[in-house]
Amino acid sequence: MKKLKSISLGALALVFVLSAGACGKSERKSEGPAEKAGATMGKAIDQATEKAGEAMEKAGEALKEAGQKVKEGAAEAIDKMKDTKK
Repeated sequence: MKKLKSISLGALALVFVLSAGACGKSERKSEGPAEKAGATMGKAIDQATEKAGEAMEKAGEALKEAGQKVKEGAAEAIDKMKDTKK
C-alpha cells in the first residue's frame, strides 16, 4: 500500500512538472501586441539611458574644461591687475 502511494505521488509530481513546463513554453510563443510593444519600449529605454549616460559624461568633461579655463582667466586677470597697480 505504501509503495503504491509513493508511486502515485511520484507520477502525480511528474505530471505537474511536465505540464508546468509545457505551459511556460506556450505562453512565451504566443506573445501578444502589448508584450511586443513592451519589449520594444524596454529596448528603446535601455538605448536612451545608454546615450544619456554618454552625453552626461561628455557634458561633465566640457564643464570641467570650462571651469579650468575660467580659473586660468581669473588668474590672468588678477595678475594683470597686480601689474597695473605697480
